Amino acid sequence: MQILQHDEILTRIKRLAIEILENNLEEKEIILAGINTSGYVFAGLLYKALKKKNLVPVSLTKITINPAQPLLHSIETEKDVAFYDGKSIIVIDDVANTGRTIFYACKPFMAVLPKKIEVAVLVDRSHKSFPIKVDYKGLSLATTFQEHIKANLTDLNNISVEIH
Repeated sequence: MQILQHDEILTRIKRLAIEILENNLEEKEIILAGINTSGYVFAGLLYKALKKKNLVPVSLTKITINPAQPLLHSIETEKDVAFYDGKSIIVIDDVANTGRTIFYACKPFMAVLPKKIEVAVLVDRSHKSFPIKVDYKGLSLATTFQEHIKANLTDLNNISVEIH
């Protein structure tokens, strides 16, 4: 069942961009760090919305992590870790379930002292098992553990969010 359609997602992205700017207007730069494929695509959509406002410099980077086994492989970003020192970082994913992926995705930033780390997701579920607080969310859902949320962001002309 589709819970968010293309136009609804784009509207929520614009709203999220405004919220991010309101909370970061004093920053010298905002780093958007998208997790893997879908999180990175969502981060790219937020990046475009923030660039249109042209109020704060914004950078985009990708966090590579194996969500199923976050300790088996190294967790990496596209930029050298020293780049993040003293910066405001927003870790971005498409869907926040237990918070585990977002929790481990923050690992590279622990090697330096960022100014702050915030979290943005398109869909936030209420199943947190890890100490993760979502600062910016497009939609908050209370679902059962059996239900699966899928954000379809690969075809940018037909993006949607479904629940199965």
